[in-house]
Amino acid sequence: MNALEMKGVSVAYQKEMVLKDVTVDIPKGKLVGIIGPNGAGKSTMIKSILNIVPRVAGSIDILGESYEVNRNKIGYVPQKEEVDWDFPTDVLDVVMMGRYRHQKKWRKASSEDRDIAMDCLKKVSMDTFAKRQINQLSGGQQQRVFLARALAQDSPIYLMDEPFTGVDAATEKAIIKLLSSMKAEGKTVIVVHHDLQTVQEYFDSVILLNQTVQFSGPTSEVFTLDNIQQTYGGALQVFQNEDNQPSVIQS
Repeated sequence: MNALEMKGVSVAYQKEMVLKDVTVDIPKGKLVGIIGPNGAGKSTMIKSILNIVPRVAGSIDILGESYEVNRNKIGYVPQKEEVDWDFPTDVLDVVMMGRYRHQKKWRKASSEDRDIAMDCLKKVSMDTFAKRQINQLSGGQQQRVFLARALAQDSPIYLMDEPFTGVDAATEKAIIKLLSSMKAEGKTVIVVHHDLQTVQEYFDSVILLNQTVQFSGPTSEVFTLDNIQQTYGGALQVFQNEDNQPSVIQS
């Protein structure tokens, strides 16, 4: 059974097609990058999986079932721009939100939930900021907190929309280390990513997307000079480096 299967998925905004006939299978236990130019529909692909945007065609199975059946098996890290950082709440409360699906209706969070939330904060080196207001953190710190919230959901599948955007080098390094450890635990992590220079280092598999899936599969096979040029068209300068790997300059 695959972690995720999309068959013929199409999405339109105000009658303009954003995704066209997207068909792809994502196996379990992989770290997968969704790669493509601006306007390719990468975030829309994530939101279609989460049923945030309606499909005009196609189907999506999550662990062999519909989203309605398996919605609690997906963790989600949205783009930073989609979060209200002025909402008056502290770091620990944000991470505790990830425990809601594990709590019985009308029950308060347990001490176990709090311990799990604190452990997730520790994994992203933010446990000492537990009582800090979320709007008092730097961009990189805020991103670490939202990763901790996703970890607290304890899901087999994670969807992350550009988690490296706006973070410093140390935070990016910490994030990819965390994602790699999640994969090692058998979790499937699907990441919208824009920095083509790090694709080969970060991901087992890639989906090259430009409204429809151009290519998908193991990074070593799919992330090639010809495939990148076909996906991006004239938006890139691509050349072969001394290791015979594609290097990219985004123009």
